[in-house]
Amino acid sequence: MEAGRRRGLSGIVSSLSLLCVILDLQLDGLLGASHAEIEQHLEMGRKLLAAGQLAEALSHYHSAVEGDSKNYLTYYKRAAVFLALGKSKSALPDLTRAIQLKPDFLAARLQRGNILLKQGSAQEAREDFEAVLLGNPGNEEARSQLALTGELERLSEDAQAAYRQRDYQGTVTVMERVIELSPWDPDARELRAACFIELGEPRKAIQDLNPTTKLRNDNRAAFLQLSRLHYSLGEHPDSLSQVRECLKLDQDDQECFSHYKQVKKLSKQLESAEHSISEQRYEDAIEKYEAAMKTEPNVPFYTTRAKERICHCLSRSKRAREAIESCSEAHQRDPRNIFILRDRAEALILNQEYEKAVEDYQEAREFDAENQEIREGLERAQKLLKQSQKRDYYKILGVHRNANKQEITKAYRKLAQQWHPDNFQSEGQKKEAEKRFIDIASAKEVLTDPEMRQKFDAGEDPLDPESQQGGGGGGGNPNSWPFEFNPFGSGNFHFKFNYN
Repeated sequence: MEAGRRRGLSGIVSSLSLLCVILDLQLDGLLGASHAEIEQHLEMGRKLLAAGQLAEALSHYHSAVEGDSKNYLTYYKRAAVFLALGKSKSALPDLTRAIQLKPDFLAARLQRGNILLKQGSAQEAREDFEAVLLGNPGNEEARSQLALTGELERLSEDAQAAYRQRDYQGTVTVMERVIELSPWDPDARELRAACFIELGEPRKAIQDLNPTTKLRNDNRAAFLQLSRLHYSLGEHPDSLSQVRECLKLDQDDQECFSHYKQVKKLSKQLESAEHSISEQRYEDAIEKYEAAMKTEPNVPFYTTRAKERICHCLSRSKRAREAIESCSEAHQRDPRNIFILRDRAEALILNQEYEKAVEDYQEAREFDAENQEIREGLERAQKLLKQSQKRDYYKILGVHRNANKQEITKAYRKLAQQWHPDNFQSEGQKKEAEKRFIDIASAKEVLTDPEMRQKFDAGEDPLDPESQQGGGGGGGNPNSWPFEFNPFGSGNFHFKFNYN
């Protein structure tokens, strides 16, 4: 039995030895194949890089690095592709790894120093440039870059000192050169953005903050600041977009979420109000803009915008007096806004204040001489002013320009009875009554005929031969009589009114 156990043990040992031999042979084969594949990947990477196919070249260098993690040149070549793709942050670890594998690899040190300088890491860049000069004192690029590193260090200190003293313009001046030397430094851009905010130049601050969202990982603070800046400028869609980016990074960020709710609520109100205007539901739009002012009472842009649109709604809904008051208030807040001037001019026309309407349109034209709507509005207001100096049918009947047919007819009946020539005895009074009666009848004729009224509202008198160039809707003669009586005949007057 003992002998059997020995024979069994001996068999197991022999089997294990054979397995080890087989594994060694297989491993040698695998390693040999891996080396060949690495060379193939490196060759393909080189060819693709030379052809400018950077993404494809990078894929091959990834495979080469995975196959041989000890080859410093492979890391260096992949870093070169990353830099060609503009991915300096990805290139930096590869250059560092190449230097770790070969500390005297000066080309990698010089390249890493250049990146560190652009990132604003002056001390680390200095160490790399000094190491290159220690190994190769004649390297002019390293010497030049070392001098720029010294300049960056001095300017950064000057900028910080100016900022501490609240010399924001001075800080901005210094930071121009700092950012030129280190364009990939988020701290530099954020400092200059802070100065622009203090100087009241939010758009320049936005220009500086935008790149920092990519230069710094998880830069929620920059996204939130960008959102607030866009919000303060009245750019609520951009504000909403930026704060959403913050929440993508961390949906539980309380500051971003709180700001998101505010922007979302206001955006919804403003969009809904504009939708109501597009559907000519002006009362609804006014209510929504009033609600928006309550949602955001502290940012002047939104109050000004709301008042401008309320002015527009009142003017379009022909509430002349309210529109004039509202538009005047909006004009005080935004005196160069041509749309406020346009809407007030239209309200003034409704209120038959033509001279003031012309003045508003003229002022609007000074701000935008090319605007077709303003030019046409001015021409119409001037026609109406000229027309009013001759014969204004609305004034004759004592009705507003937005009066309906029923109101016009009612006014006509009242005045026709008041100025009936039979009501007067003396010849002079009768002649005056006849003249007034003709005007009253003409006004009724024009204002109750949709086509004639439209012409008159456009500044053209359909009963004026000059305006009609010899002909018009009322027969061309301003003293023609459209009714079934002749007040100028001899003998007793007999009137037959047609009130329809």
